[in-house]
Amino acid sequence: MFKSFFPRPGLFFGSALVWIGLAVFLWYTVASGLSVHFGVTPEKPDAEPILGLGYFVTPQFIWFYTYCALGFALFAGFWTVFEPHPYQRWSIVGSAVIIFSDYYSVQVSVALNNWRRPFFDAVQSALDGKGTVTVAQLYGLIGIFAEIALVWMAVYVATRFLVSHYVFRWRQAMNDYYMSRWARVRTIEGAAQRVQEDTMRFATIVEDLGVSVLDSIMTLFAFLPVLAVLSHQVTDLPLIGKIPEPLLVASIFWSLFGTVLLAVAGIKLPGLNFRNQRVEAAYRKELVYGEDDPNRAAPPTVTELFSNVRRNYFRMYFHYAYFNIFRGLYIQADNVFAYLILIPTIVAGKITFGVLQQILTAFGQVSSSFQYLVGSWTTIIELLSIHKRLKAFEAAFEGQPLPKAELAPLD
Repeated sequence: MFKSFFPRPGLFFGSALVWIGLAVFLWYTVASGLSVHFGVTPEKPDAEPILGLGYFVTPQFIWFYTYCALGFALFAGFWTVFEPHPYQRWSIVGSAVIIFSDYYSVQVSVALNNWRRPFFDAVQSALDGKGTVTVAQLYGLIGIFAEIALVWMAVYVATRFLVSHYVFRWRQAMNDYYMSRWARVRTIEGAAQRVQEDTMRFATIVEDLGVSVLDSIMTLFAFLPVLAVLSHQVTDLPLIGKIPEPLLVASIFWSLFGTVLLAVAGIKLPGLNFRNQRVEAAYRKELVYGEDDPNRAAPPTVTELFSNVRRNYFRMYFHYAYFNIFRGLYIQADNVFAYLILIPTIVAGKITFGVLQQILTAFGQVSSSFQYLVGSWTTIIELLSIHKRLKAFEAAFEGQPLPKAELAPLD
């Protein structure tokens, strides 16, 4: 699954994580301050955010782009020389471009959040009826929103187009890897389904989940500082009182609570999904043989095989039932949690309508990023199931021990 597309996957991913961690550390400790030597003045923390397209071309942003390009060039250059790979243009260069594109898309969301404060404050002032806000001002702010939204749309379309090609190249790499070993692969039960269907489903799910998890990580990088600044507008939390960075602490606590809750509630589901594929494959195999051989697919055999299918589905329905109860309760509570912790601040009149909208948006972005497992758990379960099947498939034709899940009885 991985070595067909990435050079030495274990070492590659490990080095990538270390390199990214080092790059982030150096940026916040050294590199961002070096911009003064190139005539770039560091941005003041309390400075008013720039509205519109100018937000993306500030000198500090250009310095950051340069820093990212240099870091990527060093990493890609090392792997190109150290371990050449036929798919390195997609697995290395493509990965870097997608990461940067997704980061840029998240920055567009930050720019939209900066726009919310002046716009909704202007709306609040206009609703007061004192005539301090003109029609031209509101239209002007709407125009700024349109500029940012068009940039977001262009980046979104380009990113999705690139990701689609990237993931298909990954599927192509897996297909080439399996087919080059077809003499051994063809003798394994369900080989055609593994090579065609599972690689297709693996690529489709990776496309959806990969973009989601990357977007979640980039959103955290972009919105955690925003939420930390907005936390200064909130002084007290219900039942807790005053704590440092209250919005940040509340979002992290609530998101981790939901993630742990759903992970525990759905702990049995990946195994059941994997087992479901096994019992369905056994039933389908017998029926296929029965098409050509009158001695196969006899009623007793078919009844037993289908009873395994029935039993496994009923187990899945039971476990999904209580999983969905916990998931539904958490999602509904999440809809009002931000308002709940802001009630003392709202009642005290310490924030404007524009600030409230900024807080709600930033809180929602951070919470949804931390709650990645909550929203994607069902899809993750399916991906884990496919991963198990392909891992067992590869173990079969590479002469490795089969996973325990593959050897478990079907009853």
